[in-house]
Formats: sequence, C-alpha cells, structure tokens
Amino acid sequence: MDRKKIATLTLGCKVNSYDTQAMLELFINKGYDVEDFSNFADVYLINTCTVTNLGDKKSRQMIRRAKKQNPNAIIVAAGCYAQVSPDEVSKVEGINLIIGTKDRNNIVDLLEDYELSQGVLNAVTDINQESEFENLEINSLSSRTRAFVKIQEGCNEFCSYCIIPYARGRVRSRKPEDVLSEVNRLVENGFKEIVIGGINVASYGKDTGNINLLGLLKQIHEVEGLKRIRFSSIEPNVVTEEFVECIKNLEKVCDFFHLSLQSGCDKILKSMNRKYNTNEYREAVNRLRLTMPNVGISTDIIVGFPGESEEDFLESLNFAEEMEFSKIHIFPYSAKKGTKASTFQNQVDSDIKQKRANEMKKIDVKAQENFLKKYLNKELDVLYEKKVESKIYEGYSTNYIKVHSYSEKCVENKILKVEINGIQDFFCISDKIHL
Repeated sequence: MDRKKIATLTLGCKVNSYDTQAMLELFINKGYDVEDFSNFADVYLINTCTVTNLGDKKSRQMIRRAKKQNPNAIIVAAGCYAQVSPDEVSKVEGINLIIGTKDRNNIVDLLEDYELSQGVLNAVTDINQESEFENLEINSLSSRTRAFVKIQEGCNEFCSYCIIPYARGRVRSRKPEDVLSEVNRLVENGFKEIVIGGINVASYGKDTGNINLLGLLKQIHEVEGLKRIRFSSIEPNVVTEEFVECIKNLEKVCDFFHLSLQSGCDKILKSMNRKYNTNEYREAVNRLRLTMPNVGISTDIIVGFPGESEEDFLESLNFAEEMEFSKIHIFPYSAKKGTKASTFQNQVDSDIKQKRANEMKKIDVKAQENFLKKYLNKELDVLYEKKVESKIYEGYSTNYIKVHSYSEKCVENKILKVEINGIQDFFCISDKIHL
C-alpha cells in the first residue's frame, strides 16, 4: 500500500510556523510522507491567519488552490482564521475539516476518522474555555542554527485593534520541564541558538503563579551547549530594573530585542488600549542601552489608526526617529471585524495611511543605515546559517545584524568573529573571518 502524502502551508506568524511543524511531525510519526504544497498530495493542511483581512482572504485562496491540485484530497484548515470564523471557512469551496487553534494533538485521528462523504466537518470548540497549554513538540527541523521554542499560548491584553485573544484564547503557560526538554533536545541536535516565543511571552507564568519569564530564562541559560538566547517579541513594560539586572548576568542572552511600540503618540496608545505610554517606552529603551551598549532594538508601528490626526502622526514619527531603532516594521491600519477599533469613528482614508507609511519608512531606512554604520571596521561575532551563493555565507550577529562573508571553507552553524568592511542593502559585508 502506498504511503499517504501530506503538504502544509503556513500563513502568519512564527507561532503558526511552530504549530505547523509540530502537527506535521504527528503525521510523519503515523507514516505520512511530506510533499511540497505546490505538488499532488492526499492531505493539505493550511494553518490560517486572521490578523488582517488580507490573511483571511489568503487563507481562503490557499484552500481553493489545494483542492484544485487534487480534487480527492482532504483539505484541513487550522489556525486563527479557522478558530475565529469556522462558519465562514466552512463555506469555502474545497474545505473538508476545520480544527482551529486547539486539539491539534488529535489532528491525525480526526483526519483518519473522516470520510469525504461527511462533507464539511467543523471540529472547532470554544478557545476561551481552554485553561491548559497544549504541548505540541518539535523534534526535527531543517535548519541547524536557530530554533523557535514556544513557551506560552494566548493573550489577556485585548488591544482594541487585535483579534488574537479571540483566536488564541487566554494565557496558558507551558510547563518549564517541557520547555527545557525541548531546548535540550534541540541543542543535542546541533542548534546553537533558540528564540523564546509565544503569543505574549511576557505573560509566561501569570496563569500558574509559579515560575515567571525570568525564572524560566535562568533555567534555559543553564542548558549546556546552548550559545545564544533571543526573545521573539516583548512588551516595554517587561523591561524593568529587575529584568535588566537579570539579563546583565546571563551572557547567552543576545543584545537584541523586538520591543513592541505600535504608536509614538500617547493619545493613540490609549485608544489602542496599550498598557504603557511613550515615556515608559523611552525608559525601557534607555535601560536596555545602559545594560547592553550595542543593543539592537526593532519595533512595530501602525500608521493611520482611527482618529489619528496629522499632529498625532507627526508625534509618532518624531518619537520613532528619537528612539533610533535598528528596524521598524510598518503597518497601515487595517480594520478587523470583531475588534473594538473596527467600530471607531474617524477611520483614516487609505491614501493618507499609505502616505504616512511612506513617511515612516524614511525614518526606518535612515535608522537602519545609521545602526549599521556604527559597526564599520569593527568586529562582530556571527552565527552563520547558510550559503547564499558560491563562497558567500550569511549569518547574524548577537544584535541581529545580517552579515555576508566570503569564505573558502564551509562556515555553516559556526560562530566566528569577523571584521565588517562594508554595508549593502541593509546588511553588512565582511571578507575577514577569523577561523
């Protein structure tokens, strides 16, 4: 009997990518072969995204595309869009099974019990009633340099523009022993760097009242053979004096943080239901820079939020320039059905949003260039991840500067000291590697 083939496609964030890989391993363990999504398969698993309306649209497109590739395949929708709008997903031509963001550990059994004659099976249940972390695990990855490790699920913040608490439920923390088991396994398999991630990493432990994020971080730091630790994203109110005192003594923690901002205007931050103001954000940045002089700080900024006047935008623009970020991810506001902000008056015209995005991009470009220039003719420790062309290898410094280096020898998965000789297209160039 021929082995069945499964193909997966992930839309959205790194947490979704982690969940997809974990579900894929469940199928592999049951004897399925992995196929590329563009090829013929018996099962297509689409891990959907619903952060924006574009994510919803793309999810629907991928479901229809999969069914065209094999009309007899079973098409499965998992993830946030499937969780929030299962009735909408059930109307998409070609869909067979909908499971959302929970009970993923049972996905193989659900699929193998399903018959095409059943039509659409909606297995989505209320995520808001979920109180336990679903321990999906990853045992194998194609990369051998950096691995994402999920430590928590859900969010309790309810920012006015965000659908995620409705898609992922309330905060659930992974057991520290399960986190450490996965980290140890990844290090044993050759990984030198891990990224601690989740929907709201800062909330780790708040649901259990036991070990918190710093306590878990200290335990991960003790894993022998692990060289680097990063965070996927943290909130500014996490960066307390206690936090910086802790990381100052943990040499494996990289001097790079994605510190979420969303707006540099206090009026807009309040309307977004963010739990900090610009002064508190500034203090967090200053604490990091005093502790780690070479720290790279990236952020997200939404432009054109409902009610954002030209003066509000200029305030946000000036604050972004003041912070001297290493990278700004810019998003024109997109009204998301089901969120409070989508009902706000004074929605901003799309042309104005795009104009503001372009203005913010100029600040981003200048900030990236200025950050990289600081390292010309200086040395950086780089973890090389892959070969990008003949004798050219790509890697990242601790403060997340992308570096391309010439080397006669293979340097993949090696941490090496290099001298920066040039800058090109927002990355650094080095032709001097100390082997």
